[in-house]
Amino acid sequence: MKLLKILAATTAVAVLLAAPAYAQTRIALVVKSLGNGFFDAANKGAQEAAAELGDVEVIYTGPTAATAEAQIEVINSLIAQQVDAIAISANDPDALVPALQKAMERGIKVISWDSGVAPEGRQLHLNPSETALIGETIIKLAADYLPEGGDVAILSASSTATNQNAWIEAAKAALPEKFANINLVAVVYGDDDSVKSTDEAKGLIASYPDLKAIIAPTTVGVVAAAQVVTDQNLIGKVNVTGLALPSEFKQFVDNGASQAVALWNPIDLGYAAVMLANDLVEGGEAAPGATLSMGRMGELTLDDTNSGAMAAPFTFDKSNIEEFSKIY
Repeated sequence: MKLLKILAATTAVAVLLAAPAYAQTRIALVVKSLGNGFFDAANKGAQEAAAELGDVEVIYTGPTAATAEAQIEVINSLIAQQVDAIAISANDPDALVPALQKAMERGIKVISWDSGVAPEGRQLHLNPSETALIGETIIKLAADYLPEGGDVAILSASSTATNQNAWIEAAKAALPEKFANINLVAVVYGDDDSVKSTDEAKGLIASYPDLKAIIAPTTVGVVAAAQVVTDQNLIGKVNVTGLALPSEFKQFVDNGASQAVALWNPIDLGYAAVMLANDLVEGGEAAPGATLSMGRMGELTLDDTNSGAMAAPFTFDKSNIEEFSKIY
């Protein structure tokens, strides 16, 4: 009897050892830099997706400075951790490619979102919205409040940010046909740094005395510019607009430094990025014409560059910004 008990116990241990351990999928959400409200909101959506999927852990990470070099260090660390997927908003479209290729060689699924990576460095890219529509929208946000036209300037993030550059080129393309009385006098770069963005906004105002609007397609730059306009008592003279988080920007719509801004929902963007990465981990194919799941956001159909767009930008003004500022 004792021998039977020993044999039974031994068999049970053998079965436990032979049984595969529960393997949770680990998806790294890599952002341009930590401490940015837009990316913090994206992480909320990413964690929502993980909870919905049930067997996914989202690792929210990124550098403290928005540089390609710092992101490469993060990528190499994630490769060492053997994560299942990396979903990255890139500080540079090309510099990250070798590190991300290394990740893919190790079997890690790689997607870019928000700010893209060159096609050879990822399997798919999720645009927050359609590039031409974003470019036209950021100009329209200024033009709608300049019936007689005038000088405007763009305060961007870094000069290498894929998404910013694409939007700016789309904005320039829309000017002659749709906004002929709007004169774009300058494009400057604040590197998604509050201090530098503030200095660049001050420089624009000093250099262009007839400036009517500053357009900042970056949540850091738009806040910095609006604060400068407020501090220099230029409300009603220089309108600040662009892409902004309602929670961060409500005060400037309230005080009149801005008439309106726009943005897609970063919560939805982070959510969709994790859903897409998980679909690839589960065997989904990233190929032109393929359709992948974004969960409650619907499906993403990939174009010839394995890219797709999530949704159109949404405009916030005095009529609705208070409501949305309580959400993100």
